Amino acid sequence: MDLWSIAAVVAGYLIGSVDFGVILPRLWGVDIYDVGSGNPGTTNVLRSMGRGAAAAVLVGDILKGLAAAALGAWAGGEAVGFAAGFAAVLGHCYPVWHRFRGGKGVATSGGMVLWLSPILGAILVPAWGLITAVLKKASVASLALAAALVPGVLLAGHRGWSVAWAGAAAVLILYRHKGNIARLMTGSEHSIEESS
Repeated sequence: MDLWSIAAVVAGYLIGSVDFGVILPRLWGVDIYDVGSGNPGTTNVLRSMGRGAAAAVLVGDILKGLAAAALGAWAGGEAVGFAAGFAAVLGHCYPVWHRFRGGKGVATSGGMVLWLSPILGAILVPAWGLITAVLKKASVASLALAAALVPGVLLAGHRGWSVAWAGAAAVLILYRHKGNIARLMTGSEHSIEESS
């Protein structure tokens, strides 16, 4: 990677660290870490503050993944776009601006894919919403998106480091959902309509 590419990846992490799940609730006087599950993600904002706030967080998190991927692609091409997109996902999960207490990276990954593989993104992002709406469990939809990410990127014609960075994002999403996976296995996972 050249200096421009490295700078784009670092910028991707910093963009990803802007956590809308923390910032927007604070505008309403809510510390998201103190309500519901304490997770600064769309699902906890939905449970704690309603659909309007959750939609705003979702859009913000998608846009930062998209912005990071676009910046990376501009700086160094497709593979750097995926690297910067992954950096944004990492920043979302471990944000430097919020004491490294972040979300689970799903919407930000969706934004990355929307920019770098628009057709795939146009399938995965609505599919996440549909699965969530039908099953009422965002974690199931998120795990399905993570599982589909690498096969989808391959089917879309991406190769090499692009696939590796997409795979890193998928692994990080799965890791961030380890508690959800345990609850799904025991049948104790909450629906999007239940408090955590």
